[in-house]
Amino acid sequence: MSFKKILFSSLFLVCCTVIFSETTDFTIIDMVHPYNLDPHTANYSSDAQILTGLYEGLFTYDPATLEPQPALAESFKISRDKLRWTFTIKENARFSNGDAITAQSIKDAWIAVLNPELQAPFSSLLDCIKGAREYRTGTGSAEDVGITVQGRQKLTVTLTSPTEYFDSILCHHAFSAVSPKKGVYSGPFILESYQDNILIMKKNPQYYDAENVVLDTITVIQSDDLAENAYSFNTGSADWIISAASVDSIIDYQSIVINAQFATEYLFFKADRAPWNRADFRNALLAAVPWAELRSQAFVPAETFIYPVYGYESPAGINDTDMDEARLLLAQAKENAGMSSDEPLEITIAVSDTEYMFSQAALLKQAWEELGITVHISKTPESRYLSSISGWVADIFSYTWIGDFSDPLAFLELFRSGSSMKESAWSNPEYDRLLQDAALENSGERLELLSQAEDVLLSDGVVLPISHPVTLNIIDQQAVGGWYPNALDIHPLKYLAPKQAPLFIPNLVMAE
Repeated sequence: MSFKKILFSSLFLVCCTVIFSETTDFTIIDMVHPYNLDPHTANYSSDAQILTGLYEGLFTYDPATLEPQPALAESFKISRDKLRWTFTIKENARFSNGDAITAQSIKDAWIAVLNPELQAPFSSLLDCIKGAREYRTGTGSAEDVGITVQGRQKLTVTLTSPTEYFDSILCHHAFSAVSPKKGVYSGPFILESYQDNILIMKKNPQYYDAENVVLDTITVIQSDDLAENAYSFNTGSADWIISAASVDSIIDYQSIVINAQFATEYLFFKADRAPWNRADFRNALLAAVPWAELRSQAFVPAETFIYPVYGYESPAGINDTDMDEARLLLAQAKENAGMSSDEPLEITIAVSDTEYMFSQAALLKQAWEELGITVHISKTPESRYLSSISGWVADIFSYTWIGDFSDPLAFLELFRSGSSMKESAWSNPEYDRLLQDAALENSGERLELLSQAEDVLLSDGVVLPISHPVTLNIIDQQAVGGWYPNALDIHPLKYLAPKQAPLFIPNLVMAE
């Protein structure tokens, strides 16, 4: 750890004040998993945290409020009809190799994200740009995308409809300035090395705001030894631990930061095989789900899909278990489908090889077999579970989604027809219409339409909400500045810095 504490005192003192000798190195401990450091294709929150240090776009997150703050954008303006955003890029914006970051750099990076051959997971967030959806789905050309370069520093973006949250979208790492040259970065740090579960970043001297970046080095150690990680924090070898520590072993309990996350753990129907591609069959199964047991391990049980944000009124949730109702609904569904009452039904639940997911599947298996349904459980290693979903022949899958920006659309986009983030084959014209109509409205009216869209999703029996996860971070906020608890659990690395406040330790005798 680099925020070293050096004690100066005397044999004659019975107490002392700790004086900081502050260097500018910082050590993070995270769990073991391979980082994807390509901002265009990275899909996990752990990747996003590292990418806040290596790349930056027109906007970045405020570390406390998550409100979008201009980054590479010196300024921007919105046309009166709200269909054109014009950005002016900072004159001193540079890539880490010294190349200028220009309006063309931003356009090139966004066109690369939209390239249909890349299938970038977050590319559909740019569907609000004229021609973007057509290009990324292979029905249009890059030349028709509404991004225009005006000279070296000006970029104009033409939207299909007013999109008041466009600056929030542009905080996402997928829309950063990315050089076509390898090993070149646009953020406050550069990657020095990543091997043997140790990642080292160094301060980027070409960064436009380098003088306000305090840290010289950030070292990320990946370790699943929870006890050892706690020991590292207790003894000053680590400044920040992300999840991976034995909480009971942490001496300074005030350093343990737990807060609810703008995220949802849920099960969903892939909805591409009969009869589970029908809402009436899905809702019959949902009536039989033992919701209380399924959510028994949740810190924050979820009855709806979206964690509530300010101004958003959630629709009615899913929480009722009624086996008689389930049998009646299933009988009606069979009749509607022209099936005999005794026609057998089968369903496959896809799980990773973890005890938690097996226990969830076992609860559903027991409940649905009471309805006379044959339930299969199919498994794969946890490390490849998510990447297997698209090609897996199964009906029920598990997912945890963390919102990419603080807005209900960050979740609803997952089920919009044509979304690049969509894993389910479900689609609903009413749902798509509500999202489209919401894009034309402001504030309260917009949130009301999004709530109606969530209600359609829940009423169609597509998702089974389980919990809103909580985040665990271990960090001494009295010693570390620029780090704040927030709903996305994203902490831009450029703001991290040692605080000047001294630490008082009573009744401590120190030798000179």
